[in-house]
Parts: sequence; C-alpha cells; structure tokens
Amino acid sequence: MIERIKQIATLFLLSACGLTLLVAPLYANETVHSNKPTEKAETAIEESAIKESAIEKTDVEPAPHQLASQVDLVNMPSEKIYHQTIFSLLGDPKYSENFAHFAYVDPNAPKGGTIRLAEVGNFDNFNRYASRGAPEINSASIYETLFTNSADDISTYYPLIATSITYSDRYQWAEVTLNPAAHFHDGVPITAADVEFSFTKFMTEGVSQYRVYNAGITVKAIAPYLVRIELPTGNREKLLAFVGDMTVLPKHFWQDHNLSEPLTTPPLGSAAYYINDYKLGQYVVYQRDPHYWGANLPVNKGLYNFDQKRIDYYMDSSVALEAFKAGEYDFRAESQPKNWYTQYQGNYFDHGYIIKQEDEVKIATQTQWLAINLQKPIFQDSRVRQALTLAFDFDWLNRAFYYNSYKRPRSFFENTLYAATGKPSKQEIALLEPFRKIIPATVFDDAYNLPASDASGFNRHNLLIAAQLLKESGWIVKNGKLINSVTGEPFKFELLTYMGADIKYAIPYQQNLARLGIDMTISAFDYAQITRRLRERDYDMMPRVYMAVNHPTSDLMILWGSQYLDSSWNASGLHNEAIDSLIEQIAKHNNDQSSLIPLGRALDRVLTNEYAMIPMWYPHYTYYAYWNKFGKPTISPIYNIGVASWWYDAKKAATLPKNQEY
Repeated sequence: MIERIKQIATLFLLSACGLTLLVAPLYANETVHSNKPTEKAETAIEESAIKESAIEKTDVEPAPHQLASQVDLVNMPSEKIYHQTIFSLLGDPKYSENFAHFAYVDPNAPKGGTIRLAEVGNFDNFNRYASRGAPEINSASIYETLFTNSADDISTYYPLIATSITYSDRYQWAEVTLNPAAHFHDGVPITAADVEFSFTKFMTEGVSQYRVYNAGITVKAIAPYLVRIELPTGNREKLLAFVGDMTVLPKHFWQDHNLSEPLTTPPLGSAAYYINDYKLGQYVVYQRDPHYWGANLPVNKGLYNFDQKRIDYYMDSSVALEAFKAGEYDFRAESQPKNWYTQYQGNYFDHGYIIKQEDEVKIATQTQWLAINLQKPIFQDSRVRQALTLAFDFDWLNRAFYYNSYKRPRSFFENTLYAATGKPSKQEIALLEPFRKIIPATVFDDAYNLPASDASGFNRHNLLIAAQLLKESGWIVKNGKLINSVTGEPFKFELLTYMGADIKYAIPYQQNLARLGIDMTISAFDYAQITRRLRERDYDMMPRVYMAVNHPTSDLMILWGSQYLDSSWNASGLHNEAIDSLIEQIAKHNNDQSSLIPLGRALDRVLTNEYAMIPMWYPHYTYYAYWNKFGKPTISPIYNIGVASWWYDAKKAATLPKNQEY
C-alpha cells in the first residue's frame, strides 16, 4: 500500500470554481509507474534547474488560458489538484525533489573514448516506428521523452523534456510544462507544438494498437511550453504513464516524412547521441552531442560518458563471439550458458584483459517462450497445446546444453508477488468465478506447474501423458504419423526461427514430437522476414521473449486484450472475456497493492492454464564480459547492467594488447 506522507506544500482555493489546488512535493500519494526496464531506464536522463512557469507559481493568479482549459469547472465536483516534478505509480519515489544524481553513477566520470558493441541480425533503415523493414535496433534512442525512469526506480518518472505535471484526482486531464532549454540536435527548441504534433503523428501513422489504446485522448499545445492532455474517462495509471512515456518528435523534420515508412538516412533527434556514420546492414556510429541540452540534468549526470558508440552487425552469433574475443568489440552479454562455460577462456581471460562477470537474477526478468498461434485450427484445442508443452523436455535440455543455468518460467509474473502459487485464495476465486464457464477448470486448482522429466533425454512419462491428451482431442496414430480421426489430415506444423540464432533446443524438440507422430519442420529467416510474418501472423509456432513485468498494469491489455489482437506483442492470439475483465480491474486498482496481488495471480492462472505459450527458460544468472578498459561506479543499478554509466579509462586501455586499446 502506498503510504500517505508530506502531502501539502501549498494550498489555496479557487472559490469561484469550487476547485481545491494542492501543490505537492514529489512525496504526495500521487505517483507514477512504468512496468518495464526500457532503453530509457538503461540510458536514464537528467534534469536542469529551470525556473517554474506561471502555472507553477502559487502566489500568482492563474492565467486565463489555465482557467479556461480546466474543462467546465462550474458545477463540477471539487477536485484536488496536484503539481509535481516527480511522480510514481506504485510506492514512493526513491529520489527526492532536489536530488543531484542517481546513486549508480559517478557524477565526475570523465568523458571521451569509444565503446564498441555488436548486434546479431541486420538493418535496412533508421525508423524504429516503421511498419515494414528492419530498423536499426537502437534508432529510437535518439529521441527524448517528457519524463524518464531511473535504473533503480522504474516505477517513478523524473523530469526530462518536461519540468512538471499538474493534474487532478479525477485523472482525466493533465497539463505539462516543458523545459525551455530543451532542443533538437539542429538547435531548434522543443515546444508544445512538437508534443501535439508527435501524438497526432503516432495516432495517424503509427501502429494500430497505439491508436486503439489511446482512442479519445487529446493533446493540445496551449502555450509555447505548456501542453494539455485530456482522457475521455478518468484513469490514473493511463494518464500518468501516457505523459511520462511520451516520445517527442521534431515537427519540422517529420512533417515531411511518413512515420510508417522506413528511413534510409538518420532522422533528427534530441537525445545525448545522434547518428553520424553508418553503412546499412553493417554498422552504425552514435556520436555524443557536445551541445546536448540535458547534459547537466540530475537524471543525466554521470551518464553518456563515451564520445562514440559504434555498433557492428553480425549475421551469426558464433561469429560475433569470436569477433569479441579477437577484440573487434568491447562488451558482450552472453545468452548461451554453454558458451559461457566453454568459450570464455584463454590468455586474454587469464591475464585479465577480458573480464567475466555473472550476476544472479533476483528481479522480474524477461522469459523465453514458444508462442503457439491459436488462429491455426490444429492448435485450438487446449489439450493439444498441453501435449505440445509436455513434449518440450526442459530438464534434459538444461542439463545437456545449458549447464543447469536456466530456470523454467511457471508464471507470466516470474520472480514477483503476483505469480500464482498453490490453490487460489478466496479473493482470487471471487474474481474468477464469474468466468467459470469459459476458462479451464484447472484454473481453480493448484497453480500451473509442469511435471519435470528425469533429464535422461527420453521424457517417457510426459510423452505418455501427451499421447493420451492427443487421443482425447481426436488425433490418432496411423503408420507412425499422427492424423486427425475425422479429416485424416496429418499433424504437421512449422517452427519459425531467426537466422543465426542458437536453436539447439529445436532438434531435440522435433525428435520428441516425432515420437508422438507429429511432423515439425524448422525454418530460419532473417530479421526482416520474421518481422513481416509476425505482423501478418503468418506462422505456426515461434520463439518469443516475454518482457519483465514488475507489477500488473494496463499495459497488459496490449499483450493480452481482445481489442489488441493485431498487436505483434500477443504472439499466441490468446484472448477472452475473463482476461479482458481482469486487466480492466488491474487498471482501476493500479495504486492498490492489496488488490493487485489477487488480480495479478488470478490473471496468471488463466494465462498459464490455457497453454498458449510453451515455457522455455529464463537465466538464473546474467552473464557478460568486457575488455578491461572501462571505469565503473561503485554502485550498480538494480534493473540493468549499467553500461550507460561506464566510462573509458585510458590508463587501463594502455595495458591491453595492441589493437585492443581503442
């Protein structure tokens, strides 16, 4: 539960309107939330001391446009008005209003040098929001948002382009004041007109799920540095998260380009880095902007220390690993435990030129699943999906290939309070009971927990159960092949994978399915082709990463809601009335943890017992290695490795073998 502390800094009455205005510090029980560590969390950004605008001065009568913009205040029930520079959705902000910098940075870190990174895949454009093509994966990082999160407090928003937000306890409107010092890379100021334009651009040319989710919202520039946001109905989380996460595009650039189309030359941005060199599909260089307007903001101090970030693209992960060991790039996060235990060795490691590090995963983390496309007729019976799940022998794979370094997810809220456990509580049953007829009966039993195999590689017990489930659902074995008892059609499907990705799991899974009479083909395509097929839902099964969910929010509607079936986030296409209802209730109770816990667990029971996603694994440890030429703060962030706070150490670099020091 959120504790109510230090609520009122200044109180005055607008008696003519019956409106109570509370100008509160960041500790007011109004706070904001983001449920995922994003690129913004990894590269969190700082604030500068800016004079407050007229709306923030409580000793000055509000300007006419401020009163006029309060909708119809006459005869409206009294509203409490909150004015904040920092706000959090759940819990209290970690940092106070006058904080100097985040705890996990060194504010005196030296600037300079280059960090060389790598990605596996390719790219053909620089528009992360294009509806086709393969954009450079980091290309959205050139844009700033109104507010930002920190990598040790992801539920709170701190000022970036914006300096403050004003809103009421009806949660139907907000007014956001912008930092007049903020500007784009070409020096043009960021104004309210850019914010209004950005929203319109995303609504008219962005992805369809954005339009659906934000239907009815209006964003208006009511002064050069003041923006008004209105929602059709009050929704605390939606209002505050919308404001906090809003990306601002340069109107003078994007008014001449279509946001849904690829850009083969870099667009204009406003963040700490801009793109100054590239070769499509091969590499891109991000240059630190020496005139970056936000360099001295508290959210940015001690970050963005490298003059350049060069990112090289490799078509194969194994080739990329060898390139790292040869000194072609500086930092590598390793996703394959076998590589970690067998390939990260040799003279460079022995002499300390390359540093290995592993950190235990103790927080909500990304999990790997195989998404089953429920639009395909052969997958529409949940017993079939359960059989396919039982055929995936995690225990043998973990022992044989992954050095027992993985855990198997049993929840879509893994490592949180919201993961379902044991039998449902009375509160959970009350939430689930109205939907008993449309959800699996197992939802009301013990929480989802797959039987382990003996890790021998035969998986005999689970395959016997799977065979019985397939028989019950109308499939029979004839001449070693599983066929539909009514139509005679064979059971065959395609597993779609990324070219160059590690798919050691695929062949053992294919062999287990063959024992059941199922024919699974394995197809590998490049990033652009995979993206197209994903958007068109042209696949049977494919691996998907499920993002870390620290606590349930309305963002779950995009992942699972019926109105977002066109979203590529919902790779399985699972949806029903029970899921929609639970997520709607989550949105209404987002600042009440006592309600969120049963709601999250009830939703988890429905999602897992539908068997729409086959749980693969998530890492017990985070593995990464880097060439020993960097300085690091003494404190590490909670929600990421913290590379954005590192710096180039010339003395360390000078001790490295020649050609690895740059």
